[in-house]
Amino acid sequence: MPLIKARLKIATSKQNGYADLHRREVVFQERDMVLLKVSPMKGVIQFGKRGKLASRYIRRYEVLQRVRNVSYKLALLLEMERIHPLFHVSIMRKLVSDPNKVVSEPDMEILEDLFYIEQPIWIVDTQVRKLRNKEIPMVKVLWNRHNKEECTWKTRDSMIQ
Repeated sequence: MPLIKARLKIATSKQNGYADLHRREVVFQERDMVLLKVSPMKGVIQFGKRGKLASRYIRRYEVLQRVRNVSYKLALLLEMERIHPLFHVSIMRKLVSDPNKVVSEPDMEILEDLFYIEQPIWIVDTQVRKLRNKEIPMVKVLWNRHNKEECTWKTRDSMIQ
C-alpha cells in the first residue's frame, strides 16, 4: 500500500506542475473594462462548433465589484437585464484600448445564455462525397460575420431544414 500511495503522490504532483504552468492569475479592478465571451449557435436549433473554435469576445462592460476570487459583477446594458450580472473570470477578457484604433462594435443580438445566432449567407461550393454504398451531397457555407477562410462543409440535407 505505501508504494501505491507514493506513486499516486508523484503522479498528482506532476499533473499539478503541468496545470500550474498554464494557469494565470486574473484580477480585475473596479472601473476596469472587460469583454465577454459568447459562443456561436448556427441556425436556431443547431448548436454548432465552427472552424478552429475561435472564441468570440463582445462589447465592453465595466467591472462594478469583485464578488469572490474568480467572480465579478458587471454593469450590463438594458437589453441584457434578464442575465445575471455575475460572471466568472474564464469568460472575461481585459480590454486593452488603443485610442488610435477605433473599431465599431458588431450589432448582434445576444441571447440570454450568451449565444448568438449564425445564419448562412451563401453557398460557396458543392461536392458529392462517396462512401462505399452511398453518396452524400455536401455544400460549403459562408456564415454571417465570418470571412471566406471560415467556411464550413455541411450536408445539403442539414442546410435545407
